Amino acid sequence: MKKLIFLTLFVLLAAFQQAPGQELQLNDLEYFETQGVNVLVYSNLFTGGFNDEKTAGIELIHHGVRTAQGGAVRLSNTPEQWDLVPAIPIRTVKRASNSIESVLTYEDFDFASRVVVTAKDKGVEIAVYLDEPVPAELEGAAGFNLEFLPSKYWGKTYLADGRLNRFPRYVVGNTVTRPNSEKIKQFKGYVTSDDRGTGRFVDPLPLETGRTFILAPEDPERRVKITSHDAEIMLFDGRVLAQNGWFVVRSLLPAGKTGKVLSWTVEPHAIDGWIREPNIGFSQVGYLPSQPKVSVIELDKKDTLLATASLYKIDENGRAAEVFSGNIEPWGDYYKYHYVKFDFSSVNTPGIYYIQYGDQKTNNFIINDDVYDKITDATSDIWIPIHMNHMFVREGYRVWHGEPFKEGYRQAPPNTDHFDLHRQGPTTDTKYEGLERIPGLNIGGFFDAGDFDIETGSNIGVVQNFVQTWEYFRPQRDQTFVSQEQRYVDLHRPDGTPDILQFIEHGAKNLVAQAEIIGHMAQTLSNSVLYNYHHLGDAASITDGLPYNSALGSYETASDGLSSGVKDDMWAFTSRNPGLDLRAATMFAAVSRALKGYNDDLAERALDQSKRLLNEATELLASQPENSRGRRFGAADVGTNLQLYISTGEQQYADKFQELLWPALDRNLSYVILTALHGISHMDASYKEKLRPYVEQYNEYIDDLEKDNPYGVPIGLGNWAGSGAVVNFGTTICFAHKHFSDIIDASHAFKATNWLYGCHPYHNYSLVATLGAARPKEVFYGNNRADFSFIPGNVAPGILFRQPDHFENYDDWPFLWGQNEGTIGGNTSYLIFGSAFKNLIK
Repeated sequence: MKKLIFLTLFVLLAAFQQAPGQELQLNDLEYFETQGVNVLVYSNLFTGGFNDEKTAGIELIHHGVRTAQGGAVRLSNTPEQWDLVPAIPIRTVKRASNSIESVLTYEDFDFASRVVVTAKDKGVEIAVYLDEPVPAELEGAAGFNLEFLPSKYWGKTYLADGRLNRFPRYVVGNTVTRPNSEKIKQFKGYVTSDDRGTGRFVDPLPLETGRTFILAPEDPERRVKITSHDAEIMLFDGRVLAQNGWFVVRSLLPAGKTGKVLSWTVEPHAIDGWIREPNIGFSQVGYLPSQPKVSVIELDKKDTLLATASLYKIDENGRAAEVFSGNIEPWGDYYKYHYVKFDFSSVNTPGIYYIQYGDQKTNNFIINDDVYDKITDATSDIWIPIHMNHMFVREGYRVWHGEPFKEGYRQAPPNTDHFDLHRQGPTTDTKYEGLERIPGLNIGGFFDAGDFDIETGSNIGVVQNFVQTWEYFRPQRDQTFVSQEQRYVDLHRPDGTPDILQFIEHGAKNLVAQAEIIGHMAQTLSNSVLYNYHHLGDAASITDGLPYNSALGSYETASDGLSSGVKDDMWAFTSRNPGLDLRAATMFAAVSRALKGYNDDLAERALDQSKRLLNEATELLASQPENSRGRRFGAADVGTNLQLYISTGEQQYADKFQELLWPALDRNLSYVILTALHGISHMDASYKEKLRPYVEQYNEYIDDLEKDNPYGVPIGLGNWAGSGAVVNFGTTICFAHKHFSDIIDASHAFKATNWLYGCHPYHNYSLVATLGAARPKEVFYGNNRADFSFIPGNVAPGILFRQPDHFENYDDWPFLWGQNEGTIGGNTSYLIFGSAFKNLIK
């Protein structure tokens, strides 16, 4: 056995040492590169918003996949999301020395370091310099970290000074606890790892310690060697503290020293002659026989371009036969890769097919007349009702969540910052004192996303989406039982009422309650304790369901069982925002129409609040400087007056709508055009003709997208991926074609479905967990993300862009919300798009 272990170790080490070396060079985009390896040095910075989003620092893109990130001086072994992150005010590229130098600062501690990354042999040297010693309070806490993506390493081996180990699939390891007083100061005082009031914190212990680590020696695509001659290197499993933690390689900065205090050599292995496999983009849902069918193929720039691709049809006996071969049409370079197109629109026979490009084959897809019939069913039947707040939600044998937040909401105290980027101002802007219970808010509303708060702005848009879906398309689908009296929802159980009406009612109940009880719209109804905010599991278990009673001791329950000493009640952040009130007025006007004849009382109350909020918000906005109103002001005010005109028939609202619309279109066409299109059915013929030049201008925008990228859709390049923009683009095309078919061609709408269902960069999985998709994404950022699962019907934000040229979407790691988190706003926008698209293709 000893001989076998020695032989295995010898072979692994020899394989690493004999690997061909390829030196890294600084490229024009200011990162280190060789074929198969990119080392980014603070191309993407820590945000300071949600802090550690696992998308910043020194990053490694290893054979096409971003496998490491977060390289920086950090103040804990396994940093969590809200832990302090360094500001990086200075970044200098030094081409003469083939290096990048950056200054990292922690203002809270008056602590600065300098990190210099220099190309060296087969990798880079990372050196940390200090002009002043580590502050005394950070000794033993400040260190250099580099984090590796667990899903790319679990099950693989690693060597620590020659000792053989294996990365665990499930988190294991030893921890210690220590008193609160020893905890390094957290961002704005938020506590992340406190064991619910025990006053003690959990720290993971290292899995291994040594001077030389070799990660995944058996896997050429993931092999990395890290050495240090002046510091011990430790390996931690960050998942001990949080499910979204990464494997952390870390060395402490020495106390009392200045100058070059730490250095590592990091050598990512590069496979000699490696070429990324082609990514053949196509619709996983399939195609109509008559629609355009164009596959976009993403290629390594060093790949050899083939002349043709083929389409194969699978018969009832499973035999595949080539039925079409067509030329490859080059599009050009787009960021990191080269793109070509394969047009097989002429194939219109229903059946099962796959695409082959060289040796690369796709999974199968369908060409048939009914491929789009069910694209919204999972979203409306499952995802949306699961996110109904203040309800017990059941599906067959499974309980998705009990009734959450029975204790209701308390007023957020003045001058309170919130970890989800909200803030209570110097006053409450309500009749309630700080921490006073606000009665009547624990009704209706939808969970925002992978968390369990009610984001008022999102919920306003959600209800508006429901109303427009109802008014334009009248979906009669009834697959959900909803009882407001019982606060009970049962999936796949019809109750005789169209689900969409019940969704409108449920969202409106909470929003009308806010307007009536608070007097205006809250920013959010959210957690008061960070320990509860990042809760994963049943929403009903976030709080104890009992109002907090200050007369009771911690975790004590009153003798009558009606209150407790647990400070877990949700808070209402109520600083007034007239722009938000204006958006609510728009939505309330629309709700009053939709609910008339179904819930007349709620419809009447919604209309009253619409008129009141419009008047008050208009006065408040008029008193503010013009440049403080924000971009949303114009579109919201335009939409409010349109919806009030439709609801009341009063000419004053129609006049105001047109007065505001045309300047708003001139300011931001793509943002306002959909609202303008919604007005056509309610205005005279001259209105449509006046709108025509703007639609022609929008058509030019569509043409420009064809030149901008190979997919012909608006691609977002921010910290939140761009599915929402693509959905809005598709919805706009559907309505524009309806009214201006001579200008806007219906074929453009298929660009949106193609993108959503698999024709996009990085991989070809459907970004929508929809019925009919042959290969949807398998993991999403939802409230069940700890199980590496998804909720049917979810829509991912999609393909996330990392500066300066990398697109990605992990399908084996759900915890990056910017690419994997489905939101109630995004999913209901998809609902109206899917409805409009199905109507268009009829």
